Amino acid sequence: MSFAGDPDRSWDEAAKYGFIAAGGGAWYTTTLGMLSPGERVRVYIPDTGYVGVGEVQGAVTALDDFTVLDDAGHEVPLVSLSVKAASLTRVVDDPDKAEYLVPVKWTKTVSPAKAVKEKGFFGKQNTVARPTTAAWGYTVDRLTQRWEITEASSVAGHHRAQALQPGGGHRPGG
Repeated sequence: MSFAGDPDRSWDEAAKYGFIAAGGGAWYTTTLGMLSPGERVRVYIPDTGYVGVGEVQGAVTALDDFTVLDDAGHEVPLVSLSVKAASLTRVVDDPDKAEYLVPVKWTKTVSPAKAVKEKGFFGKQNTVARPTTAAWGYTVDRLTQRWEITEASSVAGHHRAQALQPGGGHRPGG
């Protein structure tokens, strides 16, 4: 998955509250629907590197309806918190450009400053991709080694995983 495109789409918030996000139009958000609960996702920030791996926990949800656990452990709407994501485009404001999120249980996250990027890694600007290239297998293997992650099986690890690029999309003027 690719995660980028808007200054209010914060990787730190996505890591803390357990989500991936995209907005700015159907080209960016439609592919979020490819994700199913239980699938492993890897998050890539373009020009930075891989920053997380986790498991999809639910269906794509509009920002307006997305809930998280607050610091006290209560389930609350994400937009009710004092977070950058609360200022992203909501369905009520612009259904065509709205932000959509997918809940993720993170196995490993790192800050962008500690992102993993190596020559030969798979990288794509699409929000969600189902890569089949040799570069994807290499990327999964290296991330698994670098982050000491246990894959359920090498087939599941290589072929069912998605390359997610943080945020995919942008808001006009953003």
